[in-house]
Amino acid sequence: MNKTELLAPAGTPSAALAALDAGADAIYAGLSRFNARERGENFTPDAMGKIIEHFHRHGKKVYVTFNTLLKEQELAAAFEQLALLNSLQPDALLVQDLGVIRMARTYFPKLNLHSSTQMGFHNSAGLAVAEKLGVSRVVLERQVTMEELAAIKKKTSLELEVFIHGALCCSLSGACYFSSYLGGYSGNRGKCKQPCRRRYFSNKGNGFFFSPQDLCAIELIPELRRIGVASLKIEGRLRQTDYVTAAVSAYRMLLDTPDEEFAKAIPEARRILSGVGGRRWSHGFYSADSTKTLIRPDALGSAGKLCGNVEAVAENGFGFTASTRLFIGDRIRIQPENGDEGPALTMTKFFVENMPATRVSPGQRVFVCCDKAVPARGQVFKLGGNLADYSKALAALPERRTPLDLDISLNANEIKVASAVLPNVMWKKELSLSAAKSRAASAEQIKEEFKAADSDIWCAGTIDATVAEGLFLPASELKQLRREAWEFFKKELIPAMVADNGSAEMEKFRREYDKLEGLPFADVRVETAALRPKGEEPANRKSFRSASVFEFDSLAREVSLPEFMPEGKLDVLKKAIKRAVDSGIRRFRVTSLYGVELLKEYADLTVTFSVPLPIANSQAVLMAKELGASRALAHIELDRESYVALRGKSVLELELYRLGRPALLVTRAALPAEGDVRDARYNEFVVRFDPKSNLSRIYPKKVHSIPRLPGFHDFFDLTMAHWRADETDTFNFDRELP
Repeated sequence: MNKTELLAPAGTPSAALAALDAGADAIYAGLSRFNARERGENFTPDAMGKIIEHFHRHGKKVYVTFNTLLKEQELAAAFEQLALLNSLQPDALLVQDLGVIRMARTYFPKLNLHSSTQMGFHNSAGLAVAEKLGVSRVVLERQVTMEELAAIKKKTSLELEVFIHGALCCSLSGACYFSSYLGGYSGNRGKCKQPCRRRYFSNKGNGFFFSPQDLCAIELIPELRRIGVASLKIEGRLRQTDYVTAAVSAYRMLLDTPDEEFAKAIPEARRILSGVGGRRWSHGFYSADSTKTLIRPDALGSAGKLCGNVEAVAENGFGFTASTRLFIGDRIRIQPENGDEGPALTMTKFFVENMPATRVSPGQRVFVCCDKAVPARGQVFKLGGNLADYSKALAALPERRTPLDLDISLNANEIKVASAVLPNVMWKKELSLSAAKSRAASAEQIKEEFKAADSDIWCAGTIDATVAEGLFLPASELKQLRREAWEFFKKELIPAMVADNGSAEMEKFRREYDKLEGLPFADVRVETAALRPKGEEPANRKSFRSASVFEFDSLAREVSLPEFMPEGKLDVLKKAIKRAVDSGIRRFRVTSLYGVELLKEYADLTVTFSVPLPIANSQAVLMAKELGASRALAHIELDRESYVALRGKSVLELELYRLGRPALLVTRAALPAEGDVRDARYNEFVVRFDPKSNLSRIYPKKVHSIPRLPGFHDFFDLTMAHWRADETDTFNFDRELP
């Protein structure tokens, strides 16, 4: 009944301990760089090592997030962190970038990889590609329905992980450039400023047009278990310990409840979850009905419980009239009227009716002391209550033990146990084992027993065992052999002799990277235009025309696959691909990794990896080539310097998105706006619903237009743009992408 893993967020070491105390089977957490929540507190390497050690001693797991896109200039630093994580031995890394997957697979093959939801896997064809990439688990796109999930699970042997609680992104995962477009703060690089939570304006009124309700899937747990989902994931690495405790406790109770008694447990789960702040609950994208009502334009994008409106602002704080009880230690956020993310703080000192106090009751005026700039007329939201103090527990965490890899050989006459790193350091003992009458000793039994090192310095690393067939080895004797072997290694070895700091791998990577040279590229202008069926023609004779695989005509020389194709429509797409091939099309544009699987049966195709499928560094290019790509569009979020650096190391021809209106956000949610919209800063956008794909897209009003760069093919997307646009923008091209 409890085989389904409950996976909790841990933005801090305290949150990790709260998750463990509340009953989580595993946590996911990140270091300060290269993780999708870089804005949070996160972990130091030392703290991560101690948490991993602590969790492993309790039989629990730690997954480390390494799930952002890397610029070419960051590869060396990222590789060093990858080597560090390899030495810490987490149970898995969550990854987004194809380049990270390649580095891990090539240089650290023992690292277990899980594909982040940011990779956008949403159908069985995509999971077939994920399996080729060497990942063991896929965190599915959040916009997969329950029906689609069940169909996907039947067609894959990979573990599936899905979100069950917490905040939702409006956009398809990994395909959102909204925050990046408005200031370079890319959600694909862990720096999202959440512009979807802002208030927007249209000619029909204003509201929070792109801010979804939160996910709460408590009623769906029995169905998710029946489908066979491996891990149920709670969102919230930016949340505090009170949220983690409540969310984990509620879902732990539900997972421990038999299906026949499940309905009786739901009210208690709701009561526990209601104790922490959040938006209105929904079933997210799991059902068509929920998707239609997921966004309520009248619901402020801020999470938490509204407890007042700012009435006065001073240099040392702000005042408001409380509409609910508040206490010293409560976490609050002050939300500006425009919906931007406001400052958050812990109330450590406040006055009620001009007197120092530790609590405030509804109707009382309170002045909160703080040194942050507070928006006038902002709304005050309570995010959480007084936080548990984990300082003593954190101080008492054990130091990380050094893993020792072992090679074990057992036959009737002898057992040998050697260090895998120092094979000359070997313990052996003569035996006289008889034939087994029923249960014979197995390699799995030996490996399981030797996991117990009984040491504060050593722990078992990778254990390989070879066992002769048909031998009887009593459990008590095996236990004694394990004790004697580990005592031998404790005396003969010290951690410094076997510790792996990744220096050899780093040196190998540096040598191979230094030798990596970009593909010789004739400076010839080749334009690729993604056109409407009756759109404008390319600008010169060296151009070729591209179109949707569903709408190409006799002039098209290339077709593009859609970025999102639900499981139930894969057969329709396969037929469209066959029609294109039969028509003589030999160039295909892949916008999501699932396309690699659908094209594998056709020979002599030219495949281009294109937006929104991100290729941001040379290691990702190498992986794209391995997957069959012959050309790649350089990731649209990059800056000029990053494009040039990538070009110098790319082994594939590269394209540059030079002109067009890229979709900044793509969603299955029913948006309550259509046409022109703007935010409070007068940034203008266009919202379009496509009934054929049932997707809504947000485009910038200004046309993206950047100058030509030597060594790149030009890509012009004329589906939403014209050659001579009056208002243009350069996205991140002229500013450094942070």
